[in-house]
Amino acid sequence: MGAVGLIYVGAVLFLNGTMLLGWIDSKSAAPLNIFVGILQVITPTYLIINADGDMTQILGASGLYLFGFTYLYVACNLMWNLDGTGLGMFSLYVAIAAVIYSFLSFNTGDPVFGVIWLYWSFLWLLFYILLARKRDGLGRYTGGVAAVQGFVTGFLPAFLILSGRIADINANTLAIILAVVGVVVFAALWPKLRVAATA
Repeated sequence: MGAVGLIYVGAVLFLNGTMLLGWIDSKSAAPLNIFVGILQVITPTYLIINADGDMTQILGASGLYLFGFTYLYVACNLMWNLDGTGLGMFSLYVAIAAVIYSFLSFNTGDPVFGVIWLYWSFLWLLFYILLARKRDGLGRYTGGVAAVQGFVTGFLPAFLILSGRIADINANTLAIILAVVGVVVFAALWPKLRVAATA
């Protein structure tokens, strides 16, 4: 995934997280979802057209659509006040696909994005449970996870890549650190935000 695109994925994950936490009005999140959704649809289309049949490049670009369509779907839900079940079922599909992308990342020697894809799989699974299964008590927890992931899976790797610092870090070490941070932070958020959601 392109580093520039990751910056905006991080931004929209953070914004959507704050929406689920109740910090902003939901309709005010629609514009950024539209902007990033369009970006994440145009970009892979351009990359695939110019890949000249290179399946490695096509595979790398293909995952962007999962995000682009999610954010456009979120915007439609917010603008048209849809019930969210369709987005929830699509999120289950994304969660499953993200596990496959994670496996492929590990298999091609990119453990950092192997872990990041697992982060995304977990988040989209939460979207499925929240929206399709109607577990409203998970709303604030899902928001907290999304807001954290905006920085950990978007902002941080984007600037490590853009600054060239990613080459200075051992990939396996960074992957382990990301995995441990994810488990610890998301476990710590559970009692705080879950209790707040059901109090």
